[in-house]
Amino acid sequence: MKTFDAAFAAHIAGGETTLATCWRIVRTDDVVLGFTDHDVALAFDGVDYLPAHGLDGGEGTAKLGAQVDTSEVVGILHSEAITEDDILLGRFDGALVETWRVNWRDVLVRALLRRDTIGEIVREDGAFRAELRSGQQALNVPKGRIYQALCDAELGDGRCGVSVETPVFKADAGVAAVRDRFRLEVTGLDELAEGWFSFGRVTWQSGPRTGKQDRVVSHARVGGADILAFDAPVGDWVEIGNALVAYAGCDRRFSSCKSKFANAVNFRGFPHIPGNDFVMRYPKSGDVLEGQALVK
Repeated sequence: MKTFDAAFAAHIAGGETTLATCWRIVRTDDVVLGFTDHDVALAFDGVDYLPAHGLDGGEGTAKLGAQVDTSEVVGILHSEAITEDDILLGRFDGALVETWRVNWRDVLVRALLRRDTIGEIVREDGAFRAELRSGQQALNVPKGRIYQALCDAELGDGRCGVSVETPVFKADAGVAAVRDRFRLEVTGLDELAEGWFSFGRVTWQSGPRTGKQDRVVSHARVGGADILAFDAPVGDWVEIGNALVAYAGCDRRFSSCKSKFANAVNFRGFPHIPGNDFVMRYPKSGDVLEGQALVK
């Protein structure tokens, strides 16, 4: 059960309350925004909580134990506070949200109800709906490793050991055309093979997403043009001429680790582990049964 300080407890026990809800949002780039459902601005702890273009509390759930509590906030997209571009560019992804109940007659009388992070954000009809996830969300992140054929390291990290800054694994590129929301035609990749950047990433050097990274799903060469497909709708916010750095991708297979990156010694999977189809196999005439490794 949540406990409150004496002043706040006395106020809510008095029967007639003057309470408002305030939300303090701290983005991952350290930008701090304050909103309230009250009809005038409130201020405390150095943050102004604005009523205009603010948020409304949505449905919330509370659970016992380690299950993740969720709630939501709904707001109107506005150019001076939370814009559609802010949401599209991921500036609120993972942001910290504090929910306060405040006596608007005396803001010193207040209570912090919950501290969450922003999860999924949905845009609809000029408004946004943001899911708030409680601190238990961190307990849902997988820990440890599993036995599997694929490598579980990230290309370029300490466990992998490959330097993605090596010229053969990166290329300076530019946007030549926007094919659709998820596919871009780019220049500057023609010296490397088709598929070289599949499962890779790009870092934007100019344009609205400067400094951001996006995951590449596939790299195709069609009629001499290099087409990168992404897992996010990058076509909604990039422009022709935007510069980017493309980094090679890894499909996490042992054969790729060995032939593409010459890094078999650091492979972090188990390539000799039998697949699911192994249980369906049976000896037959002509099989070479010499006890050798199936993966070399």
